[in-house]
Amino acid sequence: MDASGLPAFANGEILKTMVGRRVRTVVQVQHNEGGVLVGQSTDGHQLTIRGATDVPVSHFMEVFGTAESDQSICAEVCTDFGNSFGEIWRPISCSCLVLNNRYMIPWTM
Repeated sequence: MDASGLPAFANGEILKTMVGRRVRTVVQVQHNEGGVLVGQSTDGHQLTIRGATDVPVSHFMEVFGTAESDQSICAEVCTDFGNSFGEIWRPISCSCLVLNNRYMIPWTM
């Protein structure tokens, strides 16, 4: 499988270094403000997701999109994982750090 086109995993902290790039993240939905979803990243940052599908509050959602700023993503694809994603919630934050430090991409250095 060719993984060269996959977006990098990003949590709230890493998102700062990825502005303008395609990213992949997981958020827990906090609320929806007129089509703009607000969610909590795996490391506790509040992220704004534009163009996200309507997902119920407290559900976990995977987002593929473009980082517009250090706190916002323009969604391309969203997947609702429901409210039972919590068992692996925190390890994803650690995985982001390991993946991004282990496989350094020029624009994250």
